[in-house]
Amino acid sequence: DRKKMTKSEFRDLCRKYALEQVDKQRDGFKRLGVAGEWDNPYLTLQKEYEAAQIRVFGEFAKKDLLYRGKKPVYWSWSSESALAEAEVDYHDVVSPSAFYGERVMDGKGVLDTDTYMVVWTTTPWTIPGSEGITIDAKFDYLVVTHDGDTSKKFVIAADLINKCAELFEWSDVETVKVVKGAELENVTAEHPFFAGKELITMLGDFVTTDTGTGLVHTAPGYGDDDYNIGRKYGLDVFAPVDDRSYLTTDAGPG
Repeated sequence: DRKKMTKSEFRDLCRKYALEQVDKQRDGFKRLGVAGEWDNPYLTLQKEYEAAQIRVFGEFAKKDLLYRGKKPVYWSWSSESALAEAEVDYHDVVSPSAFYGERVMDGKGVLDTDTYMVVWTTTPWTIPGSEGITIDAKFDYLVVTHDGDTSKKFVIAADLINKCAELFEWSDVETVKVVKGAELENVTAEHPFFAGKELITMLGDFVTTDTGTGLVHTAPGYGDDDYNIGRKYGLDVFAPVDDRSYLTTDAGPG
């Protein structure tokens, strides 16, 4: 019963399992004719290796090079433990997309508050962790209305407006103004779930016009690109999931 197992007992089982895999790999390599120092393998769980790590860690501490922070890591919901990148195996899947509008709260003199940033993501389950919107400084962005309704305006990359209008079944699309992405830096918009929560518009280098809207949902707790740009703009690293990958109450109601 894993729930009654102590941490020490769990680690002992992990060590036993790892050494069993080493034995299997050694036998396999020998059968393939691979030469190696089989009686003295390189193992990161060896006490000598761990001691060397601690000595290096101590040198870092002496030079004041250590700090505590957060960053996204690959996580196994079944074993409730972190995964190395080499352990991650990707499969071809149909990825769901989400397009949604986020109302402008502070347009920095460029956008009005009746305007919505049309954001795109292929990971809708990360939207509760959204902290910002990433755009490209060099892209042209259109502020448009559609179907004769001038009460709301929408921001979409110029190169994607036709594709998006067709997807959203918009007609009579009218361009109100054209702005460069660089002009939209630090514009804030309201989170789609949490009333009053401001999301900042940031300039990044990973936005494309292959698909989407040219405005990318950004959650620093869920990926390297998001994490790195989030650090640049001082965003929180927020991922409202537990060790089993269930959304927590911080993700909102429902």
